[in-house]
Amino acid sequence: MKKYNITGMHCAVCQGRIEKVVSELDGVDNVSVSLLTNSMQVEGTASDKDIISVVKKAGYGAKVAKDDTNDDINEENNKETKHIKRILISSVALLIPLMYVSMGHMMWGWWLPGFLMHNHIALGAIQIIFTTIILIINRNFFINGAKGIISKSPNMDTLVALGAGASYFYSAYVFIMVIIAELDKNKELAMHYAHDFYFESAAMIVTLITVGKMLESYSKGKTTNAIKGLIELAPDRATVIKEIDGKEIEQEIDIKDIKIGDTFIIKPGEKIPADGIVISGTSAVDESTLTGESIPVDKEPGSEISSATINQSGFLKCKATHVGKDTTLAKIIQMVSDASNSKAPIAKIADKVSGIFVPIVLIIALITLFVWIIAGKDFGFAIARSISVLVISCPCALGLATPVAIMVGNGIGAKNGILFKNATALENAGKIKNIALDKTGTITEGKSKITDIYANTGFTNEQLLTLAYSLEKKSEHPLAMAIVEYCTENKISYEEVKDFAANVGSGIYGVISNAKYYAGNAKYIGNILSISQNIRDKADEFSNEGKTPLFFSNEDKIIGIIAVADTIKSDSKEAIVSLKNMGINVTMLTGDNKITANAIGKNVNVDDVISGVLPADKEAYVQKLCNKGQTAMVGDGINDAPALTRADIGIAIGAGTDIAIDSADVVLVKSQLSDVPIAINLSRIVLRNIHENLFWAFFYNVIGIPLAAGVWYPVFGITLNPMFGAAAMSLSSVCVVTNALRLNAKNIRKLKNK
Repeated sequence: MKKYNITGMHCAVCQGRIEKVVSELDGVDNVSVSLLTNSMQVEGTASDKDIISVVKKAGYGAKVAKDDTNDDINEENNKETKHIKRILISSVALLIPLMYVSMGHMMWGWWLPGFLMHNHIALGAIQIIFTTIILIINRNFFINGAKGIISKSPNMDTLVALGAGASYFYSAYVFIMVIIAELDKNKELAMHYAHDFYFESAAMIVTLITVGKMLESYSKGKTTNAIKGLIELAPDRATVIKEIDGKEIEQEIDIKDIKIGDTFIIKPGEKIPADGIVISGTSAVDESTLTGESIPVDKEPGSEISSATINQSGFLKCKATHVGKDTTLAKIIQMVSDASNSKAPIAKIADKVSGIFVPIVLIIALITLFVWIIAGKDFGFAIARSISVLVISCPCALGLATPVAIMVGNGIGAKNGILFKNATALENAGKIKNIALDKTGTITEGKSKITDIYANTGFTNEQLLTLAYSLEKKSEHPLAMAIVEYCTENKISYEEVKDFAANVGSGIYGVISNAKYYAGNAKYIGNILSISQNIRDKADEFSNEGKTPLFFSNEDKIIGIIAVADTIKSDSKEAIVSLKNMGINVTMLTGDNKITANAIGKNVNVDDVISGVLPADKEAYVQKLCNKGQTAMVGDGINDAPALTRADIGIAIGAGTDIAIDSADVVLVKSQLSDVPIAINLSRIVLRNIHENLFWAFFYNVIGIPLAAGVWYPVFGITLNPMFGAAAMSLSSVCVVTNALRLNAKNIRKLKNK
């Protein structure tokens, strides 16, 4: 995917125009333009030269984005805001004396020099001078508006230029008529014409629209704060260990110069500069910047660490495994940026409306002009109503309604360890009706642990564990590792084992103090000695609970049973209850046997359990669910990748394999199932916000345009001054952006599921 920075866009019409001309290029498969970030993403084989060329021909600027597109976004937004601010200050400085001269003495009786009182030529001359300078300062409206007409794609600037231009040139015509009347010494006629000056309206229109652009630019900057905040998390410097003349020397280097394999140190309170593995030292690391989890995570030799997290207590010496663009933070930033620049399906509605919006407004403005002239109103009244229609109409609000909410929603998700790869995923996650959950590593820990210890009559738990530890220390079986880990943590002693032998898939054998001992499943032990019914009943009880019973014996008697199971994650039950409360059908998919699968499924209260499934079976079952309604698949392993891809929404547990993460639409950095209902809830909140934005954008224009056209004048005598129309237009976009920014105040982890 190629990325470009776009300049010269001012509304959704501009966005649509660029998408249209680029999509018509040979070799372009898909194009998405973001009005919010002034950027464009293009998929296909078309060259940069051809893409940039067609964008420039359409009247806009384009350049290939830097490697770090997020820096580009911030840089361009800052430049735009500063430029608009300079224009606004200059315009206001000139507008104040203009308004004083044109309206102060008439409306509020403010003082004017004697030579200006009733001197319509002098008053008109001062107004035309100030207005001309203000329009020159705001010339971009006229330049971009003209480009829109030339390219047959009139935009918001076209409406502003026509509105302000009509006010200016009509006033200039009136000014000439005032001069003629004064030369004819017809004071009454001169005064009549002077009342039709709209110079201040022309100046006020462009100034108020610039105020709106300033507020909009500032608000748009606020929506990208999530990306900016993530970028600022990365430290600037790193302290690495260099070996010089056989001695280890600490050197402080720029973060960009750190390489894979470098050894670096982190002192208490410092940010970690790269992803790596702890070589020595222990500490607690604050990972809230990446996961949203406030509780620090203990680190020791062998532990993985991530860039931009904070070392809180101890001294750590680490080896860099991922640097630069390959760090966890960099991938998160890129994912959030890509998602924010992509386009949600609902945005197509606004795009279609925006594409025909300006031409329709132009037609309405012309109709308004002629209707009032035909109705017998003077030209001044008719042109004022027509100008009001032009300047109150706002395609910007429509264009911003969806992307601002998507950007803010992605930022909130990123802060909470929930990453949506694109806008489609963020929109559609809230529409999920069915969800399929992989068992191992998703519902369960994915790691076997001892759950029960049952010593037979005549033996103690300690004797059983000592025997188990002694035998299993020499085994490489995953279940043996669970016993060894438990015994190590609980400081169980062990004895030396001689003549160790393993029968793959059934059991192990060894000699301890000249006595033979055995460990394995019921079949293996049953071939050595007779298993009593009460021992078999106990083993069946464990099996029915989804646990694996391991038998331990000598040559004559069963010593006891140790049950091992893949334990359920602490948050799984609560997460599944939340999903069901949201009206979602929950299915568990697993390759485990039916007894184990049903036991776990019953424990966590899923709606359906599908056991003994291969990866292909998972994919096929997910397809069946998709046929019934919007379906999500949650998984973490390589075997989940086909099902994650097949689902309408694939959700990957962050601690899972790279292939699972690559196949998914949503990544849960914290690897917690409880984040699934939170992600769905966030999607629903964002979608509701988009609907609100679109409603207000449409409602504003539906109400504002008839008011500006004077529809209510015959009934209520209500008209809209062009200046107030411009003010309303300026605020409409700001209202939409502000509504989206409200989402930042929500704590999605404390909201009730809806």
